Amino acid sequence: MKTASLIFLAGSLLAALPASSQERVWRCGNEYTNNATIAQQKGCKVMEGGNVTVVQGGGGGGAKSSGGSGSSAARAPAGSPRVEGVDQRARDGEARSVLESELKKAETRQAELQKEFNNGEPEKQGSEAKNYQKYLDRVAEMKAELARNESDIAGIRREIGRLPGSKSQ
Repeated sequence: MKTASLIFLAGSLLAALPASSQERVWRCGNEYTNNATIAQQKGCKVMEGGNVTVVQGGGGGGAKSSGGSGSSAARAPAGSPRVEGVDQRARDGEARSVLESELKKAETRQAELQKEFNNGEPEKQGSEAKNYQKYLDRVAEMKAELARNESDIAGIRREIGRLPGSKSQ
């Protein structure tokens, strides 16, 4: 039994040995490389102790500047296909119709909520006649829902205003 354990332990150590050894890694400023010739050309320093994990960055450009153009318009990523003007206008029209239908729904809901809210004095329901706190809680929830819905309406109007060809509303 002891010899089987020792053989297993020795085999495990030998199997783990190549996995634990890692190529040399050089640091070149904020970049890392395992290519010795590139490291020598750039004058990089060898990283000692510890493993290095490098995650390739996407093209997000979170901290990158847009080149100082001063424009807040979104730019398509480099290499993305160009959309023809007719197709883009069709997409914008579709987006406008979706946003306008959402706006109508939100405005209809707002009218219903305001009618039910009754200027802060909605009809009491069931046990609320006996439990006034329950009534006050429902009134507070209704008031919060009215505010959220009003905020949604304002957001939808802003989005419609951002669409090309929109007139200021």
